[in-house]
Amino acid sequence: DIVVHWYKQKEGKAPERLLFVSSGGKVVTETGFQANRYMVERHSVQKQCVLTIRGVIPDDAATYYCAYWDPHLWSTWVKYFGMGTKLIVSEKGSSPPANSEILQKKHENQIMYVCLIEKFYPEVIRVTWSDDEKEVTDNVVKGDTWQSTKEDEYSIASWLTVPAENEDKKYYCKYEHEEEKASLPTQVDSVKTAPQEENCKTVFNRGNLILFCLIFVTDQLIHKAAYLVYIILLLKSSIYYLIILFFIYR
Repeated sequence: DIVVHWYKQKEGKAPERLLFVSSGGKVVTETGFQANRYMVERHSVQKQCVLTIRGVIPDDAATYYCAYWDPHLWSTWVKYFGMGTKLIVSEKGSSPPANSEILQKKHENQIMYVCLIEKFYPEVIRVTWSDDEKEVTDNVVKGDTWQSTKEDEYSIASWLTVPAENEDKKYYCKYEHEEEKASLPTQVDSVKTAPQEENCKTVFNRGNLILFCLIFVTDQLIHKAAYLVYIILLLKSSIYYLIILFFIYR
């Protein structure tokens, strides 16, 4: 029988095992966690294991993962993890995207579709592409969420590149947010097309320019970090120099 484990991972830290539940339903909580705040239910028929946290507090904000050892691969110790559920604890209420649209640009033998989803909260959102039959994963790039001008609003963009011969084929950008689910088709009048090559940056300004800004900011941070390290090393060397002079002329 499978034993299900639950892990808690705070941002920037390694996952910690919160508890595990046996096939018989016995829950064993790790030291340091309040057992009375966590309730676990196993539903064997549906093959589900549900974790409930009572009296949520700000410290509970983290990503939670369920995991289990593969019963057929005990010799290799393979543990499978779920995709994770991010818990955000905030006084602000959630809000759906204020705007969503698809931009497109045809270049030589390819077409790029950019799905832009703007101004939602919290930042957790799932974006996928599909055609009329199944989910599309090839030639898909999903960007990270970024903060809009308002501190508590987020946006995201996702790119799909297809051959030019698929111009008449309909694709869908689907997003799932806790406040709203939607599917945007590519073959509609609202899809915006770049008129000229020289305007490409303008068309993708809310996608590519964000990336440019991120690169620029990253470079700035690297230079600042290098500068700070240089200053620290310089001060450190000066202190060593003074200590040596003190012992020489003592």
